[in-house]
Amino acid sequence: MRSWNFWFNSLIFASQHNPPRVVELLMLVLAITMLVLSTFAPERPAYIVLGLSFVVGASISILIREQLAPSCQKIVTQFTALLLLIVSIYGFADLITTL
Repeated sequence: MRSWNFWFNSLIFASQHNPPRVVELLMLVLAITMLVLSTFAPERPAYIVLGLSFVVGASISILIREQLAPSCQKIVTQFTALLLLIVSIYGFADLITTL
């Protein structure tokens, strides 16, 4: 029970200290969940569309946040966000061509 309390308190502290980063983390976790669900239900493209939408939103949010308030690993963070954005746009293009 103490470990759950520790994680809950850490989440509360992180959300108070840096809310945009917590929202981005939540969006990426939901994106991973939706993309995993889309592998189990390939006949329903709603999961993959929702997952890719979360990735696009989180990537754009990360890029804007890094421009406004750079962190100590600015280049790595921007490269990763840009890579996620390119992959998700490619996923949308591939989804559109298959429909």
